Amino acid sequence: MKIDFEEKILIPEGVKVEWKGNILCVEGPKGKVERELFHPSIQTKINDSGLFLYCKKATKREKTLLYAFNAHIKNMIKGVQKLFVYKLKACTGPPQSHFPAQISVKDNVFIVKNFLGEKYPRVLKIKASVSVKIDGNVITVESPDIESAGNTASNIELLTRISRRDRRIFQDGIYIIETPKGEIASQ
Repeated sequence: MKIDFEEKILIPEGVKVEWKGNILCVEGPKGKVERELFHPSIQTKINDSGLFLYCKKATKREKTLLYAFNAHIKNMIKGVQKLFVYKLKACTGPPQSHFPAQISVKDNVFIVKNFLGEKYPRVLKIKASVSVKIDGNVITVESPDIESAGNTASNIELLTRISRRDRRIFQDGIYIIETPKGEIASQ
């Protein structure tokens, strides 16, 4: 069999990688991540030396897919070794302000009460693989899966989005201040 294009991913010590049908399972010291990765023209093979992705006749589209699979697998391996962490800041005014919001997490549900004096709380269900911690006005979102952590952080930010008001004046809300790579997010 002639292989036209091949990529090798090294599997570090302490990380277990296995295929269950079309689902790739990566397990490590910080958790377990599963993801469906399938394309008919991309084959995979796991050896002692690593995980191989290859194509028989690699077109530009198949190379792009192969690189995307490569990036997803590397993120999965990185996540089970060191969790992906997003930090958010709650800007709800001082406790003596007219509408002090109360933020809490209870039974995998993120709750924002009294946001801008609203009668009903804003609620967000958190995925099981994601951990959300509140320390004062800093909210920390952690997960071995980068997509789950990013989606949860963005959904928390969107939960307190204010529409039809001037954002320069009404600055209340929750904003992402730190992403996993350490960059400061733009607002």
